[in-house]
Amino acid sequence: MKARYFVAMTLGLAVSSSALADEGEALFKKSGCNICHSVNKKSVGPAMTEIAAKYANDADAQAKLSAKVRSGGAGSFGKVPMPATPAKVSDDSIQAIVGWALTQK
Repeated sequence: MKARYFVAMTLGLAVSSSALADEGEALFKKSGCNICHSVNKKSVGPAMTEIAAKYANDADAQAKLSAKVRSGGAGSFGKVPMPATPAKVSDDSIQAIVGWALTQK
């Protein structure tokens, strides 16, 4: 009986993490992040793969990057500043986008 619960929970987590990844990528595009960023090639801003690699061993990456996306900033990847994200993009959306970005390889 316990094995059944374990299997169900494992499948649920696999599906939910896949759904969150899909949501993060969709929000990345919907929110206009893809205007300055791409997944695997530097453009105006760094590629998502560059960001993921830089913060791979940083336990606070999600919080740091979410704050930076909301407020904007410069200096992490060069001199070009990133503007603050418009208020119409929710904090939950930013969390999903950053979570997705940190999974890019």
